[in-house]
Amino acid sequence: MKQKRRSRIDDSLPTKADILAFIAENPGQAGKREIARAFGIKGAARIGLKKLLKELTEDGHLEKNRKRLVKSGELPFVGVYRITERDSFGDLLALPMKWDEEEHGPAPKVLIQPDKKSKAVPGIGDRVLAKQLDKDIEHDTAKFTARVIKILPARQDLILGIYRRDTVHGGGRLVPIDKKTQEMPIDDSGRGDAEEGDLVSVTLTRTGRGKTPRARVQEVIGPMASEQAVSMISIHALDIPYIFPPAVLEEAENATHPGLMGREDWRDIPFVTIDPADAKDHDDAIFAEPDEDSNNPDGIIAYVAIADVAHHIPFGSNLDKEALKRGNSVYFPDRVVPMLPERISNNLCSLREKEDRPSLSVRMIYNADGRKIRHSFHRVMIKVAAGISYNQAQAAIDGEPDDKTGPLLDPILKPLWDGYAVLKKGRDDRSPLELDIPERKLILKPDGMLDRVFVPDRLDAHKLVEEFMIQANVAAAESLEKHKQALIYRIHDVPSLPKLEGLREFLASLDVNLPKGGNLRPEMFNRILGKMSNTEHGPLVSTVILRTQSQAEYHPANIGHFGLNLQRYAHFTSPIRRYADLIVHRALISALNLGDDGLPGGFEPKLEAIAAAISSTERRAMAAERETKDRLIASFLADKVGAKFHGKIAGVTKVGLFVQLHDTGADGFIPAKTLGHDYYHFDEANHAMVGEATGETYRLGDQVEVRLVEAAPMAGALRFEMLTPGTKSSIKGRVSKGPFRKGRNGRYSGRKKPGTTRPRRKSGRQ
Repeated sequence: MKQKRRSRIDDSLPTKADILAFIAENPGQAGKREIARAFGIKGAARIGLKKLLKELTEDGHLEKNRKRLVKSGELPFVGVYRITERDSFGDLLALPMKWDEEEHGPAPKVLIQPDKKSKAVPGIGDRVLAKQLDKDIEHDTAKFTARVIKILPARQDLILGIYRRDTVHGGGRLVPIDKKTQEMPIDDSGRGDAEEGDLVSVTLTRTGRGKTPRARVQEVIGPMASEQAVSMISIHALDIPYIFPPAVLEEAENATHPGLMGREDWRDIPFVTIDPADAKDHDDAIFAEPDEDSNNPDGIIAYVAIADVAHHIPFGSNLDKEALKRGNSVYFPDRVVPMLPERISNNLCSLREKEDRPSLSVRMIYNADGRKIRHSFHRVMIKVAAGISYNQAQAAIDGEPDDKTGPLLDPILKPLWDGYAVLKKGRDDRSPLELDIPERKLILKPDGMLDRVFVPDRLDAHKLVEEFMIQANVAAAESLEKHKQALIYRIHDVPSLPKLEGLREFLASLDVNLPKGGNLRPEMFNRILGKMSNTEHGPLVSTVILRTQSQAEYHPANIGHFGLNLQRYAHFTSPIRRYADLIVHRALISALNLGDDGLPGGFEPKLEAIAAAISSTERRAMAAERETKDRLIASFLADKVGAKFHGKIAGVTKVGLFVQLHDTGADGFIPAKTLGHDYYHFDEANHAMVGEATGETYRLGDQVEVRLVEAAPMAGALRFEMLTPGTKSSIKGRVSKGPFRKGRNGRYSGRKKPGTTRPRRKSGRQ
């Protein structure tokens, strides 16, 4: 075959090597126009350039990224990445979303830098749009650095649901777990291996404009008839890691107990663990005794020993990376998704009775008024004298000890309660926010479905352990500040001004005054709660004050903890289940020279990103736990459609009311259009729906009777019908003047028939 003669136009073109070199020198900026401008290619010569670029692309040397060209096997200057892990220094690492591993091998890792101008900090699992910065950086695994341009929203192309066979028409259907998503058909060709009742993820396909979307099964997660199936919905829906990689499990299996070298021997101190009866891991133990110092009459010494997780989780190890990825343990009614493997959390780091365990402990001395005189941290070896439950401890103090707590009563339990009495004086003087929020506990049957719901008693034993832990957390923050060691605080901001104004307006309708300006303190809310506690509005006021509060979070910059009324506070007491506590442990080890396994030098800039990440995983865990409870309760009530229940209005919005049932704590919705025989206005300031014609009012906290109309177990959704008439409005300045009049025939006359929505005004354009 004769070689084609190049035209005279081609003689003015750059070589292919020149083009590839130019693209390499201008990553992400080299399109056909830029190449032509760089080499002075004009007019008809552009045809030859287009041919050259096509040949380079067909030969695999170039790839097109939008309107820009990149060398094959290289990443675009601006691209989409998914953050997958953190390196040993806490920096984020990501992989490109588009990469052909068969052609180019494993995808290159990218070191991600957050956008300095944005307060939003990406975390593991996020998708980000990022641009390249430096190539050939000095890093163990990353090839270059990229700076985040924006954090992309979570992908919505995958939908979770339950596969159901359609025995009438054939094929199947998806029952979505999302309350806002409708059921959709699944053809047999798109069913895959799904069987009746399987939890599946699907993608949507459309066969034409206006046609109903159909679902195609992408993954069969597992049968919903099995135990622990309901919690798996939340685990997959919220992308919670629940399987430990082999490398992580291998490190856990190879972990060993430390010796006494470098530790103080505290095994003669009779510590006890006080936990729920079904607890499997025990990360804190306590003890108290009178202070025999004559200069501190009636003072006490309180000891808090915490599992020394830092010893077993080397910084930058696979265990450490996985713990940071998870952020915290997630607790479901039927299972726990732990932050650390069971060999660590339930064995080596669990403060088991009568077994030697390494601990990072604090010794705190208080005077008789509950004011702390001093404290000190120690890396020690302890041996827990006994492990008991809250109920056991309380029963012993109340005069009903059992065989186990009887011998503990005088030497251990009574001194603990005496110590708590001293700490309580300090707590009362501090006056933290006192909100009585009952926590319901779900008891399951062997098949994983709900058996019953109850509210456990709030015992002094709970309050005792809680106060010991709070004091230990305060001591940790104080020690780290004193040594100028960076840390992650647990912060809780004051309520925002808009929320405070809304609360002030609401309280004014009840003739309650919330002072303006000045230094807002929790005791102001406590006085209002105390004043209203024995009135009919007490539960309502408590609910509204709770909703006014900000959400607690983690951050390296301290603003204090408003709810606890503390100037400095850090989580130290649960390193088995919270990564924040592990950071604080390492910070204490570094600051106090307690070992060589503390925070490494230069780690401070990483703390903000880590704090944001673990705040996010905490919110994810709370959502998962809440959604799982909703699904279990909805399943429990599914065969009770038509039954009547008593509850209270727990939420008021412009589209309807949320009602919480007394027996189960289930939350259900009542659409506004189904309320009574009136048109209801949403009164945001007073948390109420007010009838326009009748003045009939439904208000947050009202006790009501409802009928269950619909239950969607997999979505955790319930819909109710209101049976209780609303009250006549007592909201100041909001009583309706009644624009409708009822005639002799019993019908309303006026601008609109009550009970219907207002018609939308036509614009005149059809």
